[in-house]
Amino acid sequence: MKTICVLPKLETLAGPASFYARFTGKARERGYQITNDPLGSNVDVILVIAGSRHLFKLLLARLKGVRIVQRLDGPNWHHRHMNTGVKHFIRSEINNWLMQIIRKFLAHALIYQSQFAKEWWDVFYGLAEKPMKIVFNAIDLQEFSPDGQEFPPKDRVRMLVLEGRMGGGQEKGLENAIHFAEHLAPRLEKPLELVVVGRLDPALEEYWDKTAGIPIHWQGAVPREQVPHLDRSAHFLFSADINGSCPNTVVESLACGLPVVGFATGAIPEMLTEWSGRCAPYGSNHWKLEPPVFDQIIDDAITVIEHQDTFRKGARKRAEDVFDIELMMSQYLAILFPGQESTAKITQ
Repeated sequence: MKTICVLPKLETLAGPASFYARFTGKARERGYQITNDPLGSNVDVILVIAGSRHLFKLLLARLKGVRIVQRLDGPNWHHRHMNTGVKHFIRSEINNWLMQIIRKFLAHALIYQSQFAKEWWDVFYGLAEKPMKIVFNAIDLQEFSPDGQEFPPKDRVRMLVLEGRMGGGQEKGLENAIHFAEHLAPRLEKPLELVVVGRLDPALEEYWDKTAGIPIHWQGAVPREQVPHLDRSAHFLFSADINGSCPNTVVESLACGLPVVGFATGAIPEMLTEWSGRCAPYGSNHWKLEPPVFDQIIDDAITVIEHQDTFRKGARKRAEDVFDIELMMSQYLAILFPGQESTAKITQ
């Protein structure tokens, strides 16, 4: 039985923690042992999720001949364009440095969550001369599916915004979502209901309750098992993540048959097809977190709302084509154990 060391051990609500839980669960189902000790005597390969502070242990493992594979999304960047606090700024810069060191010196191979993520690293930190693959995040298509008791309301349009945590720079995405809803509501024949799910600073919630031009239903942080219920009960997901490398919320929504509307930043154009959702030009410099232009995205949202059946079927089909966790696991294992696992074609 082969052993995979996965670093770091993640147990929060954030996207990397969702990947950790899904990957380790499926790996165990396939007969692999999971550990978090890179120097364990029986470790066959190490998968580093983004970065790790255990650089010395990784170096020792590499010198022992243990293969190291690094999974990368994008570098931390919000803190350079908005005030996220001194502690967050320092932590973000340290994490970027750790990821860069592992990418350049310690990893034998790299997995990027999207073509966007690869190009981001290549442009800002230089090409990494080592084997690499692009593998989208994925989920269990039985756990996340359109089958359930929930349906979108008929007397109003429900717009869903779902993030694990709306802090550390994600506040701008929430701001965009609220302003988008304010611009969209007057164009609809039915009332618009904005549902926001995720951990949020109470002061920020209070601020938007006082200033937003529409009512907002705050759900707070929810367990992962509640996400499919929320997805099935909305008309569309607004992807609030700016320059996201492969947002889990988008993958989960598509699997539940929920079409996605967002701006064409990050990996969103790679993830969506014409009939699984729509992404519109941001209309300004999203790298500087400037306010977006809403004209095109409003038209796109109306199209999705008016053709729900077509888009909901298209969303599920897109998930079945590229976001199946069994496909993702075959791709990861082929990289972790080259020549020992059957390789699966990476579909984009």
